[in-house]
Amino acid sequence: MSIAWKAKSAKFWQEWMKPLLVILIITSSFRSAIADWNDVPTGSMKPTIMEGDRIFVNKLAYDLKIPFTTSQVAHWNDPKRGEVVVLFSPFDGKRLVKRVVGLPGDKIELKDNQLYVNGKSVQYDSLDASVIREIPLEERSFFHFSTEDLSGRKHPVMITPGRPSLKSFDAIQVPANHYFVMGDNRDNSFDSRHFGPVNRGKIVGRAVGVSSPH
Repeated sequence: MSIAWKAKSAKFWQEWMKPLLVILIITSSFRSAIADWNDVPTGSMKPTIMEGDRIFVNKLAYDLKIPFTTSQVAHWNDPKRGEVVVLFSPFDGKRLVKRVVGLPGDKIELKDNQLYVNGKSVQYDSLDASVIREIPLEERSFFHFSTEDLSGRKHPVMITPGRPSLKSFDAIQVPANHYFVMGDNRDNSFDSRHFGPVNRGKIVGRAVGVSSPH
């Protein structure tokens, strides 16, 4: 190997590859520990979040983790009832977007898609027509829409009366350091009804914004 080639290689590394590598490490660390964005592939959070929407995730909402791990460095908050969170599924490790409906110690029950928290029925009201219009016109007749109020946090939900799903279950007490999560598309969501309450360490961060390509 010639001296000239070695000099060119060293220059290329110093001027191009090394700075690029530093940028990649910083960018990856930022997305791993501070903030991230994810495209939503399913409709489990409709009509709040549609298929193909991009959500922005605040990974500092609850704690600080070592980049590329789930190891917690510092903790200052916990998910609140009604918040939308990103988590790793206890079932298969896939990243999911769901709404927190039950906190540690809560008793959660579902009766024909009517949610109960600690023995009290959650309040439901009509849903604004502008939200319903996000659903294609030809599909709207299949769903029932409403506004669900979880501890003052109001959000849209929808059910599909003709679709087989887990519409009822007996009261479940959420264990310490766990959270019960559900999708807003109640009859088309793989959530805590199927894989149980989620350990706090599986929660990545809070969804703080949605960008739609529609």
